[in-house]
Amino acid sequence: MYHCGPTVYDYPHIGNLRSYIFADILRRMFEANGYGVSQVINITDVGHLSGDADSGEDKMMKALKREGKPITLDAMRELSEFYTGEYVKDLNSLNIKLPRVMPRASDHIDDDISFIKKLYAKGFTYDTSDSVYFDTAKYPEYGHLGNINKINNPAVSRITENPEKKNTRDFALWKLSSVQTQSDDPKAVLGWESPWGIGFPGWHVECSVMARKYLGQPFDIHTGGIDHIPIHHNNEIAQSECAYNAPLANYWMHNEFIRLPGGKKMAKSESNYLTLRTIIDKGIYPQSYRLWVLTGHYRTPLEFSFESLESSHIAYRNLITKMSDWPEGGNISETHYQEFMEYITDDLDTPRCIAKMWSTFKDSALSEKDRLATILAYDEILGLDLKKMCGHIRDLLSNVPERVRKIVSERDTARLMQNWELADKLRKQIEDSGYKLKDTPQGSYLELN
Repeated sequence: MYHCGPTVYDYPHIGNLRSYIFADILRRMFEANGYGVSQVINITDVGHLSGDADSGEDKMMKALKREGKPITLDAMRELSEFYTGEYVKDLNSLNIKLPRVMPRASDHIDDDISFIKKLYAKGFTYDTSDSVYFDTAKYPEYGHLGNINKINNPAVSRITENPEKKNTRDFALWKLSSVQTQSDDPKAVLGWESPWGIGFPGWHVECSVMARKYLGQPFDIHTGGIDHIPIHHNNEIAQSECAYNAPLANYWMHNEFIRLPGGKKMAKSESNYLTLRTIIDKGIYPQSYRLWVLTGHYRTPLEFSFESLESSHIAYRNLITKMSDWPEGGNISETHYQEFMEYITDDLDTPRCIAKMWSTFKDSALSEKDRLATILAYDEILGLDLKKMCGHIRDLLSNVPERVRKIVSERDTARLMQNWELADKLRKQIEDSGYKLKDTPQGSYLELN
């Protein structure tokens, strides 16, 4: 499986992270069914223009200017390493399994040049004053992914800025650089040497090259967000099939967006996004966000609100608090597990899987230890990290001094009697003891401060 990875010019936002939760569920489903999975997530650290096609400034360049760094390839690499590290932290926080390899675009420039030479030799390219372009007219099947197959339709292609292009849907394989680098040579420009001049590979080229290098061609599954269908993925297909006379991937899967109230897409370009760190700083577990994402099907848009995320957090916290009291050593209910597996293998129907988890949680016909064993078996695919978090709750509660437990009980009584002044006073005592208290409609619970 190949998953279009992040362009590491900023922190990933929670909408970006939905793609990798989806990819992780897909991987876990196959592994639970006995498949070995070779998974690749690329790191784009050059070549992705702000227009997502052939227009605008390189996103890494914009980041260098934003952060006051010198305009050099070394500074670009340093910046990308920092944001790659932040991306991996988010994957770990969300209990997303790391892929077999995370190749960097900037480490594959020679491979990109060889790929473009192959297309050049086969007659699929043409030159303009600033680029080498792929000639989509030479590939009649262009746009078959998603039926985006209308020639010169700006509403479909969104690639209209360069008047030298033969067709609006044609795309750059190599972009010549005009950005002066900060070096001793006043004429030096930023980029890599190539037969066509100093510049950068196209974003689409990078994915085709890295996917083939690490998985062969064709490989099984290529994923990404739905915004990749009209341009990025159709471009990958066109150039890869023309270069090697074989499909790039056998199956293409795409997840929907997370939208803001009113239906607006969450995007860094609009400065209207939230990072995972923002959620964590509000006292919400990353696993609570993962649970919220899984309540929607990957092909269904999700509308974000802190109210819905808070509800998910409360539900998750109550789940692990209750399960932490259940004894271990139970047996997995085969009947329940088979039903769960039917749901997850039916196009990753995670909403039904989550509903199944809750029905098993409440099923008094099963012993508590069998419920625990069964839900933990579900979690091998859901990835909610329940076993670790239940252990965290056990450790936390086992070390709570009796004095603090008594104050919590007294505060619950004060809240019941609507004595808010006393409740606030007791909360302060609890926090002074090194704990924080979370109030929910279902009751209060302790966390380490």
